[in-house]
Amino acid sequence: MKIGLFTLPVFSLLLTACAMGPNYTRPEVPVPESYRLAAAEKEAQSIADLPWWELLRDEELQKLVRIALNENKELQQAAAAVEEFQARLGGGELGFAPQLTVTANAPFGRLHALDIARTATPTNYYLQGNLSWELDIWGRVRRANEAARADLLAQEESRRAVILELVSGVAQSYFDLRQLDLQLEITQNALQSWEESIAIAKARLRQGVTSRLDADQFEAERANATARAAELTRAMSQKESALSVLLGRNPSQIPRGRPLTGQGMPPEVPAGLPSHLLQRRPDILRAEGSLAAATARIGQAAAARFPTISLTGLLGVASPELSGIRKETFGSAGAGLIAPILNARTLGYEQKVAEAQARQVLAQYEQTILIAFKEVEDALVTVRTAQDQSKAQEVQVNALQSALHLAEVRYKGGLSTYLEVLTAKRNLFEAQLALASTRRLHLSSIVQLYKALGGGWTEEGVLR
Repeated sequence: MKIGLFTLPVFSLLLTACAMGPNYTRPEVPVPESYRLAAAEKEAQSIADLPWWELLRDEELQKLVRIALNENKELQQAAAAVEEFQARLGGGELGFAPQLTVTANAPFGRLHALDIARTATPTNYYLQGNLSWELDIWGRVRRANEAARADLLAQEESRRAVILELVSGVAQSYFDLRQLDLQLEITQNALQSWEESIAIAKARLRQGVTSRLDADQFEAERANATARAAELTRAMSQKESALSVLLGRNPSQIPRGRPLTGQGMPPEVPAGLPSHLLQRRPDILRAEGSLAAATARIGQAAAARFPTISLTGLLGVASPELSGIRKETFGSAGAGLIAPILNARTLGYEQKVAEAQARQVLAQYEQTILIAFKEVEDALVTVRTAQDQSKAQEVQVNALQSALHLAEVRYKGGLSTYLEVLTAKRNLFEAQLALASTRRLHLSSIVQLYKALGGGWTEEGVLR
């Protein structure tokens, strides 16, 4: 009954007590009403609302993404980190519960004291239980659990960030590979064209119509195309190895699907509202989780400066002999208080450390938001300019193809020198390679925008 009378006011105090330190609230950050380079949108739609398998229409690419989501080692590491912080939170929540320990003693023999005072020897067999329950009056345990939950949230967002990075990384590497395929095809066609020009030049040389200079110049251009093909082949092998690592596999050949020019991408890429970026991007949410954890640790450090009050209890049984009939039961109950005295200043400095760390994390959170808006703006301008650049280069390639045809007809008819054909072939070759690069840039910029906006995905869609 004494324990009950003692605990009633304590429990009342515990229920009405407030946790030390500030409560977390999301900081106010300036958010633009719209993106500078985005077209005016009547609705808050965004390309990021699409799941990745609706954005990436290539069936082979979808298979590669699914393999990466299942086997990528970095993602497996991120998933294990989430499990670690889940376990930490589970252990921290037990801080609210009473702690019970059991102690037992069973001596192996008797020791006879030989001193004059005839000191007693511990020969009793006993079993006792010790109960301790910390009363979280100042909110130290509560703040610690708040920090643990915020850390877990940050880890979950880190896993989301890895998923988004992985999907976009596989897609962009695949587009890089398809660009190299197209450029290698262009180079091989150019090689065949140079072979035809060399044959014509040699025939005209035998007829005495032209000089050796024509054949030598065409031979030099063929060698340049051969070197370019070797360079592209090397880059292709390296890109396949890099993509294999993303897939969590040893370097191997990567299967191909649609060609670079056949990739289906949405013609319109709306960005949505900038305010949605704060709820969508995993790196921003991760930074916010870290800020919430740092805020909770301020209260945890502040609560450590106050006394710790615990309810304690002990109950046990003892006997001189294990098989003895006479046994003695003992027990006690009370309350304990531990108050910092000599280390009070040290704990004060620890609170200042926690406050300074929270300010650092706040600055990092704000910096993450600034970088996020920059990446969206950069991706938007790249999407727009790459599309315009690609259209202009297509016109250029068509014009150069027509010019080459006329130059070859004139050269075969003896109406022009090799220089016209040489220049036309060289210009067309470089323009075709540049067009392939710009097409890849356009596809990659859409994926980059998707990533910058936070990319839509769901847990069930990860393994879809």
